[in-house]
This record gives sequence, C-alpha cells and structure tokens, in this order.
Amino acid sequence: MTAILDTEQTQKASATPPTKLPPSRLLLIDVLSVGSSGLRSRKMRTALSALGIMIGIAAMVGVLGLSESSQADLRKQIEALGTNLLTVSPGSGFGGGDGVLPEEAAAKISRIGPVEITADVVTLEQSVLRNNLVNANETSGLSVVAADENLLSTLNGALSAGIWLDEATAATPNVVLGSVAAERHGIIDVSGGIQLYIGDEWFTVIGILEPFPLAADLDRSVLIGQPVASELFEVELNPSIVYVRTDPSFVDDVRAVLPATADPATPEEVEASRPSELLETQNAIEDSFTNLFLGLGAVSLLVGGVGIANVMVIAVIERRNEIGLRRALGATRAHIRRQFLTESLLLSLIGGIGGVALGIFVTWIYARSQGWDVVVPTLAVVGGMVAALAIGGVAGLYPAMRAARLAPTEALRAA
Repeated sequence: MTAILDTEQTQKASATPPTKLPPSRLLLIDVLSVGSSGLRSRKMRTALSALGIMIGIAAMVGVLGLSESSQADLRKQIEALGTNLLTVSPGSGFGGGDGVLPEEAAAKISRIGPVEITADVVTLEQSVLRNNLVNANETSGLSVVAADENLLSTLNGALSAGIWLDEATAATPNVVLGSVAAERHGIIDVSGGIQLYIGDEWFTVIGILEPFPLAADLDRSVLIGQPVASELFEVELNPSIVYVRTDPSFVDDVRAVLPATADPATPEEVEASRPSELLETQNAIEDSFTNLFLGLGAVSLLVGGVGIANVMVIAVIERRNEIGLRRALGATRAHIRRQFLTESLLLSLIGGIGGVALGIFVTWIYARSQGWDVVVPTLAVVGGMVAALAIGGVAGLYPAMRAARLAPTEALRAA
C-alpha cells in the first residue's frame, strides 16, 4: 500500500511544471556601471578619444560665444551712437570732376524739419609738426581739420582729457587731438600747455578725444576752430563732410533730400550716407565668418565621432571573452547592446562637457581682452551637449549591435 502511495506522489510531482525564472533585468545604475567599466580600465584611450569630441564642441561653443559677444558689443555701439546719423560729402558727378560743397551747406541742411543738429568739418592742407626746426618732424598720416563747435554733440563724442572747442577757444590758436593723433604724438595730458606747429603757427593742445566709432577719420586728425583757420590760413570753409543728426523716424526721408538741399545747383555731385550701415555690414560679414567656423567645428566633431566609432569597434574585438562570459551567465543581447552604447555615450559626454568648458573659457579670455561683455548663448551650451551625445550615439550604434550579435560559444572560443 505504501509503495502504491509513493508511486502516485512521484507521478504528481513529475507532472508539476518547473517554476519559470523571471526575465533578466539590468537596472539603470547597472547599465552605467558596466558601461563605464571599460572607460575606467582604459583611461588613456578614453582621454584621447574624448579629445576629438572636445575639440569640435569647444570650436563650436567658442565661435558662437565670440560671435555673440562681438555682436553684443557692436549693438551697444550702435545703440550708443544711434542709427540716425547721416553724412553729406562731395562726390564725383556726371561732369567728371570732384564736387565741392557750398560753405552754407550745413546751414541749409539744418533748416530741414526733422534735422536735430548739424556740424561740418573742413580738411586743410597744412601739416602738423612737433617743432619748427626740422621738417622731418612732420607726423605722417595725420590731417588738420577745421571743426564746427557742434561736432562733439553731433557725433555723441567724448573727451579723454581737456576741453572741447567753444566760441572763445575756436577763435584762438588752440587744437584738440583725435585719439590716434594724440597717441602718435605721445600726448596723454594737456595740462602742461603742450604746443604743436601747424602751418607756421603755434597751437596749444587743449583736449584729447575718445575714439569716434562712426567717424574714424577724425581719430587721425588734429582739430582747430573754423574762425581761427579762416583768419590765419585764409582758406575757404567749404565742408569736406557735414554730419547730420536727425529724427530716427525720418532718416530715410531726410537722406533722400540731403543732396538737393546741400547743393541745389549740382545735387548729383553730393553723396549722402549713413555710417551705422558700415557697422551693420560688419555684422553681416561676421555672421558669414561665424558660419564658416561653425562648419569647421562640425568637421572636427565628425572626426571625433569617427574616432569614437573606431575605438568602440576595437573594444568589442578586445572584449569578446567578457561578452561571451556575460551572455553565458544570462545577459541578453539587449543588455550587451546597452552596455556598449552607454560606453559610447559616456565617452562623448566626457568630451562634450570638456568641450563646452573649454569653449566658454576661450570666449571669456578673448572677450575680456577686447573689452567686450562675455556672452555665451544657451543654444551653444545645450546644442554642444546634444551634438556630442548625438555623435556618441551614432558612433556607438554599430559597435553595440556587433557586440550583441556575438554568440556566447563563439565569443568564448575566440577568447
């Protein structure tokens, strides 16, 4: 009887299906651990591989940062100086000769309704000497200009030292130096009564100007008053340039009527321009160079991605025994795929972080050396990191799939 019961229990036990094991799981922390193990064990290779990505990202972040910093400084200049400054100058008309503006051109222009203020300058033929003994003392590249008293206000200019020409100082032999002219003469202080020899007359330096971003020619000039120029040098005060500050809402309208107003007899020989357009053109040129350097950075990033792909393929070949052992212990193909893809992403992430940091550092150093505000666009930082991860993902995809396709027996046999 006992034997019969044992036989029945044995049959029931054999009929019970075996317990099904839960599917193999790989947690995120485990993925990061196995994915970083290869990088930790090959530190030199990791550093060199990440370097390619880092250079590409640093180039892109640096270019965008420097471009944005430069353009921010340019926009600040335009805002400070205004886009409502116009210049009127004599040009070459249909007659073939160089035009000449009438002496009363500035006065006529000032009667245009939207015009706020005008100032004209007259370029003279006199030379500038440090003394009256040797003509070799002549300072080349500098011009003598008879300036209107309203010039500083019209150009929103400023003095770095001394005073500007007024009704009294413009009628006597006094001179104000442009920033470049003062530098070439080595003059930084005007309190000592320094004199320059201009056209056989001594002039006392009473002021030094800050640079004029919208009138760079004046930086290389020495400026005297128009009354004293007319009296001492007996010249006609036909303006070389008339600077016009107008209502911002009517810039184009005023510009259209300036030639006929300045010289009704020959308006075709008058040129009217807006200096701020040069800054806007400069901005457009810088945008072109930015796109060029971004392209070079993208090429560097692509080269870095190829380097990562190469390193990962070699890693798969070198670590066949590891792959086979993990597969034999229960790792699925998906686990192997995630391991090597994670390794590639971590490698590119290291390069991306290093590249962003290097790009910001280069931007900061150069921008501060130029006196710019440091501006690093968020797009450059986020875009740099996204680009690095994208390159890492694409570069690691094939090696990860190749590793996942290895059969455990083949991998262990190759080891």
